[in-house]
Amino acid sequence: MIQRLIHISFLFLCITLNAQQSLRTIENEAFGLGEKLEYKVGYQFVKAGDAYFHIQPKSVMYKGRPCYDIRFEVRSLKSLDWLYRVHDLYRTIVDIDGIYPYYFEQRIREGGYSRDAKAYFDHSGKKAMVGDKSFPFPTFSHDIVSAFFFVRTMDLQTKKKGDVIQMKNFVDDSTYTLGVKIHGKQTVTVEAGTFECIVIEPMVTKGGLFKSEGKILIWVTDDERKIPVKVSTKVLIGAIEAELTRFSGTRGPVNAKIK
Repeated sequence: MIQRLIHISFLFLCITLNAQQSLRTIENEAFGLGEKLEYKVGYQFVKAGDAYFHIQPKSVMYKGRPCYDIRFEVRSLKSLDWLYRVHDLYRTIVDIDGIYPYYFEQRIREGGYSRDAKAYFDHSGKKAMVGDKSFPFPTFSHDIVSAFFFVRTMDLQTKKKGDVIQMKNFVDDSTYTLGVKIHGKQTVTVEAGTFECIVIEPMVTKGGLFKSEGKILIWVTDDERKIPVKVSTKVLIGAIEAELTRFSGTRGPVNAKIK
């Protein structure tokens, strides 16, 4: 009887250790609960809409794990809806300790183009569930929004111009290699101020934050926060730019803001 109890206890310990080993912890000084980043979106210097990144102020629980509830939304001005209406909404549920996603959804409305998608991610089972179908999903892969927040946790200051960071990105029913290229440093002035920035390029092949036709460049603050200050990309009707207008709830001071 005692031997049986010891055997059961040993099995339980092994299962527990394996479960712990399947998780990871990422050091994160870049962002936290309640961060809100607001942007103006324009086409060729004309304001066409607004956008925001918002980490909800309270964490949510997913399978017993505390998570960030991150939203990204873009809306065109109502006065311009007749020309090209945009209302894109993204949501991702991201493990606070490990910075990997459990759930992703998107609702895209851009002109006559629309797209809706939801996915659930099982990292220990290495599968993604979309509707009633299951697809292979390498552990700690990302959706397009969680991938960006994961990049924010990295020490980009040590990267050189031309370096490419690689990770796995799940879109629709497949996992792709997502490269993020470092383009160097620039000083950028937007409505929220003047910032020293690192320029990065997510080399998205499918399922980006906009229905993009070409290169996407992102200017992030050259400090621990790595706040996206400016985004520039090409879309169906030309070039679109998003510039930071205000920010609040940052994890700490934004030292890259020089005025």
